[in-house]
Amino acid sequence: MAVQKRHGASPQARGREMARLGRQLWQELGSVREAAAELMNRNPDTPSLQAHRYACGLSQDQAAVRYNEVTNHQTSLGGTTINAWETWARRRAAGSPPSFSSLLVLASAYGQGPLGVADEPISPSDLIAEAYEHLAPEDQVSLRRFAATPTIAKGPSPNGQAPSFAAKTTRTIPAESNPIGPDFTLAVPTVEYGNPAISVYSLPNPHPGQLLNLAWPSFGYGLERLIRQIKNLGRRLDADACFGINEAGLVMATFLASAQFGRCPIGYLKCHKHRDQISLDKASHYPELREAPTIVLCDFEVKHADVIGFITREIRRRYPNAEIYFAVFGAMTKGRDLEVTSFDDLTGASIMRAADLAAVFIAATMSPPGIEPPLELR
Repeated sequence: MAVQKRHGASPQARGREMARLGRQLWQELGSVREAAAELMNRNPDTPSLQAHRYACGLSQDQAAVRYNEVTNHQTSLGGTTINAWETWARRRAAGSPPSFSSLLVLASAYGQGPLGVADEPISPSDLIAEAYEHLAPEDQVSLRRFAATPTIAKGPSPNGQAPSFAAKTTRTIPAESNPIGPDFTLAVPTVEYGNPAISVYSLPNPHPGQLLNLAWPSFGYGLERLIRQIKNLGRRLDADACFGINEAGLVMATFLASAQFGRCPIGYLKCHKHRDQISLDKASHYPELREAPTIVLCDFEVKHADVIGFITREIRRRYPNAEIYFAVFGAMTKGRDLEVTSFDDLTGASIMRAADLAAVFIAATMSPPGIEPPLELR
């Protein structure tokens, strides 16, 4: 039954009634997408963007809170922005359209359902289905490219409408792991007469433009890959210490020290980045080591910033003539193809070469904006 506008009823009252109905439909149908479709069938004046919010039982302010939660509070969106987007979807000439990146976040937010715990695949294209052709051309191209990825149904409709993401053709990613690409061989800087060929895998991101959150099994899989590369260096690597760069690197150093280096001493380097400046916190820990020690530095990811260059200079100042190895979980690529053919196709290739490392070990390649370790370790 359609929700009729009662004489004198405020838009806020109608919104509350629609949210109540949307939540009820979700309970009956078990799907935000289906509840939104039913709401639009009953109320043709309700745009898809608004219907999906109602299907989650959210007010505009609550939807904004959910949006900020999805971005880990790196945004401070308000209900007025949600209202502007929905006004645009309803009237076109008023309000303002959401960007492609905002649609991605909204799709993730609404996919959590009324309780905020679901993981239903929601199409960013479905959110603006009736207004697709009114988006900026760049965002239309982005939506089409996004729809062409293997995890969703392909193909825009012949009439130019937004491509549909069919739930039945969506590949579900298990909650306890992340998708990984096939192994490939990459030649990296290594010791004299060492084996430069390492076996690397890619970490494809099913949500472009968002950080890829790693699950614990995926994190452990990468550590196992690093251990395998170290064992196949071509000579035995006996580390005097493993240093972790920040908390994620410290976890890596702890595992490598225990599993591969006979429980060698563990160091900790707590970095602070202020714009283009890098500094080390007083909480950093430097174990006592022999002269000219062999040190393995562990970092979670390497992008553009010259963190490894700064760290190696500090290590050599404290431990003169140290032989330094670098083990990194994820290395960002310059292009879209994660299965790179050359070490120089990595964004951090030049800074790793300049650091004069004895050898480099890389578990996986990744795309921007990067990867997030389990429990958001920093």
